[in-house]
Amino acid sequence: MNTKFSNAIVLTGGIGTGKSTVASFLKMYGYKIIDADEISRKVFEEKKETIKEIFGTTDRKELRKIVFNDKEKLKTLENLILPEVRDRVLEMAKKYEKDGVAYFVDLPLFFEKQNYPEFDKVLVVYAPKELQIKRVVQRDNVSEEDAIAVLNNQTDIEIKKQKADFVIDNSKDLKHLQKEIEEFIKKI
Repeated sequence: MNTKFSNAIVLTGGIGTGKSTVASFLKMYGYKIIDADEISRKVFEEKKETIKEIFGTTDRKELRKIVFNDKEKLKTLENLILPEVRDRVLEMAKKYEKDGVAYFVDLPLFFEKQNYPEFDKVLVVYAPKELQIKRVVQRDNVSEEDAIAVLNNQTDIEIKKQKADFVIDNSKDLKHLQKEIEEFIKKI
């Protein structure tokens, strides 16, 4: 049986929804954040030798191209990194749980990977698909087609919004976003 972490709230969204901005605001308000991407980068660094042996490179852009077009290779890379990331996320969650206050687990692919049944409260940062595409094109300096390709590999933001316990709308400016976050904080 899985332990439920009653103080944990998963922070997720889609690419270009502004999840990182929301995480920064929450930190500013004094909340602890477990950042799965940050942990993933550390694990990646620790396993660089093995990754180079298997894929012939540790360059992230090259790796992205390799695994983006080959589901088996993607699975291999995920199996190498994700179990360790999961262990570390849960280890940190156990520590934060003892504080008895809400904290956030930043899991970008929470709905896609379905590998954290211990967390049952979900906050989705929402922006409409067209805005996501526009933001990704600007932020990552990629073509609209590339942005759409990444989006198509994620669960649709409208579905995530429906599955969420909480939604923060990030379709306007920063002032609006801050107000949304403050409203959300009052609810928890």
